[in-house]
Amino acid sequence: MGYKVTFNNKNKVFFNALKAEVDAYFERNGMKKTGNWKLYGKTMILLPTAIAIYMALMMVNLHWAVSSILWVVFGLNMAAIGFNVMHDACHGSFSTKGWVNDIFGLTHNFLGGNAFMWKLKHNIIHHTYTNVDGVDDDINNMPFMRQCSTQPWKPMHKYQSVYMFALYGFTSLFMFLMDYTKYFSKKIHTTPLKKMETMDHVVFWTGKLFFIAFYIVVPILMIGWQAWLVGFVISQFTLGVTIAVVFQLAHVVEHAEFEAAGVDPVKIENEWAIHQVKTTANFAFSNRIVTWFVGGLNYQIEHHLFPRISHIHYPAISEIVKQTCEQFDLYYNYFPTTRAAIASHVRFMHTMGQRPQAYLGL
Repeated sequence: MGYKVTFNNKNKVFFNALKAEVDAYFERNGMKKTGNWKLYGKTMILLPTAIAIYMALMMVNLHWAVSSILWVVFGLNMAAIGFNVMHDACHGSFSTKGWVNDIFGLTHNFLGGNAFMWKLKHNIIHHTYTNVDGVDDDINNMPFMRQCSTQPWKPMHKYQSVYMFALYGFTSLFMFLMDYTKYFSKKIHTTPLKKMETMDHVVFWTGKLFFIAFYIVVPILMIGWQAWLVGFVISQFTLGVTIAVVFQLAHVVEHAEFEAAGVDPVKIENEWAIHQVKTTANFAFSNRIVTWFVGGLNYQIEHHLFPRISHIHYPAISEIVKQTCEQFDLYYNYFPTTRAAIASHVRFMHTMGQRPQAYLGL
């Protein structure tokens, strides 16, 4: 670890109480914590649909308006695969069998990423050091953006709440390219990359070649470079905006707290689980369409506390989490609608975009 950050986990009173209640819930109902028919049903819908749309775009002579709509739908479909299939699989919560998780984790290649890199970046770094500036790559990997008060301010940040959504459209392509930086530098931001085995190297390069063939080479050969370029831009922008906004709503909103790491070791006074609650937010529980589409990532607090529990269980355990937070006098950050969460994100980014003296009243 480039910067040393620790938590006050000596007692873990909050997490011990919460985990006992959640474990009792699963034992009482005789359920596994991994996916079930609900998750596998989603997978059987999303994967074949993506293939069908892709084949139609490649092989059917469609009106430009129809093909444009299909490219948008394709981008949304790929985002849904990332939220529902890849995310659970890479967290090891898709199935009790490791090899099944590994196989479905390869769907990350459709999004331009790599499971090996993502597991270190997301599962270990982000889920451990959530919103810790200097360590959490999720708040340190967006050029032209200022996402917390400890990051340096630049004049262009004044307009970031306006241009950020355009930048979000490049998320998947940025992820595709940044994997090379991580691969050759052997680190993710300040964290050294763990040793890659031979198969990890093979999967990395095979996945990158697949992405190029699937999204560029085959479409150019099948529909021509002009139609490909239009479709590629539409689908990638749709995918990028969708995944970026959903993940931003989890941590870069009002009431979400931030910490900062530096050269000297930092000890966060809260236990790790309390830190997760304080740095994370939920939204739109009552919207079943949103919950289905984003793979339960609107229950982000539950996910950060129990990342190895499949998202299909989050609605049920959210009541346990909320009640336990109330018992320990912890603020449970929740926005009733997606629109409210997006509005909060915009307001927060607008505040971070102002000169520090402006919002500190100096």
